[in-house]
Amino acid sequence: MVEPEIVNETHSGAEVPGTAHGTADPSAFGFDASMLVGLAMVVVIIILFWKKVPSAIGKSLDSKIAAIRAQLDEAKALRDEAEALKVEYEAKAKAADADAAAMVERAHAEAQGIIAKAGTDAEALSARRQAMAEAKIAAEERSAIDELRATTARAATAAAAKLIAERNDAASDAKLVDQAIAGL
Repeated sequence: MVEPEIVNETHSGAEVPGTAHGTADPSAFGFDASMLVGLAMVVVIIILFWKKVPSAIGKSLDSKIAAIRAQLDEAKALRDEAEALKVEYEAKAKAADADAAAMVERAHAEAQGIIAKAGTDAEALSARRQAMAEAKIAAEERSAIDELRATTARAATAAAAKLIAERNDAASDAKLVDQAIAGL
């Protein structure tokens, strides 16, 4: 079946074949619009290859890849350094914990030593005070014994004097004195 050709009238009264609204399809050198767009794209692609745009894009991407690799290498180096620091500080923390435990143990041992010394010092002080008290008691006993002897001697002397005075008179006293002098 063959379609009838649409014919439109324009204001001038001329008919343009193949248009429904009275406009003509653009064409140049025997190419319609879609062929001209395709030809323009081919020309642009040829110019891009001629100006070496793909290699420039490749170089740009290669430089970006190199920069990203450098950043990744730097990040890896920083991570390794951070891990080394972490290990170092963990070791320092363990050493500090060990030092603290040793300090606590030393302090505990010193405290036990001080307690033991205080105990022996207290025993020695108690022994010294006991010895001093015993010496003081002994001195008081000697003093009391000496005083008792002195009192006893005075009492015996007084009693002897009283007895002699009762038994002897002046003539017997003179006789005793003469005998004592002669005995010398």
